[in-house]
Amino acid sequence: MKRASLLLPILVVIGALGMSSIFIVDEREKALVLRFGRVVDTKAEPGLAFKVPFIDQVARYDSRILSRDLDPIEVTPLDDRRLVVDAFARYRIVDVNKFREATGAAGDQAIAVAGRRLDSILRAETREILGSVSSNDILSSDRAALMLRIRNGAIQEATSLGLEVVDVRLKRTDLPRANLDATFGRMRAEREREATDERARGQEAAQRIRAQADRTVVELVSDANRESEIIRGEADAERNAIFAEAFGADEEFFEFYRSLTAYQRSIKGDNSTLVLSPDSEFFNYLRSDTGR
Repeated sequence: MKRASLLLPILVVIGALGMSSIFIVDEREKALVLRFGRVVDTKAEPGLAFKVPFIDQVARYDSRILSRDLDPIEVTPLDDRRLVVDAFARYRIVDVNKFREATGAAGDQAIAVAGRRLDSILRAETREILGSVSSNDILSSDRAALMLRIRNGAIQEATSLGLEVVDVRLKRTDLPRANLDATFGRMRAEREREATDERARGQEAAQRIRAQADRTVVELVSDANRESEIIRGEADAERNAIFAEAFGADEEFFEFYRSLTAYQRSIKGDNSTLVLSPDSEFFNYLRSDTGR
């Protein structure tokens, strides 16, 4: 009985020691086994791992791809046109030993320290790369190649931190506020100047068209008048020829017809009064049957 009472605590202690010597490495992390602050083992594969109970400690580090947003920074390209660049990077921890040496911490604290140091690397690379090209290259489709150059430059610097820079992206590239207003003002003035030039060219073209149309109208009217005068002259000549022929065929009848025509034109409903001398030849055909 006494042996049983002593065996139970021993088993409990052994079980506690066994449990404290086992730890699990998740597939999303890597771990370091520390003994008195010194790294004695690295656990990069997921599964069960062992450590010395009460002596060894486990420092865990995230092995997933992490994201880091950079604060907006100002860069000055070759054409001295300042730009505000907003970027972010994706990275992961590939060497936990170097990472611990560089940060001197574990968990979120280590991530924060590494993030600040990675920010400095990315800022320096961004300013160096974007400062070697013009602003048009940054704002064009060539920015993809620039982002690749920034990433490649940051990879070497980040290796000393135990990090691998997976990707760098420029989210936004804008002009500073003061420069943006000035640029908009220049763009507006340029568009207004172009609009004024277009209106002036349009008015000039309209004036030419109106002048051409006016000249065409004058020419058409002149040609029409000339043709009408020719036709009127030919008609008058033909009419006179007919009158002459009629007069030559029967002189007395022609005089009678001319007198009737004169009566018709002179004596109308609104003008039936004539002042003539009694012996006027105008009424010869009214005074006698023969018109004499």
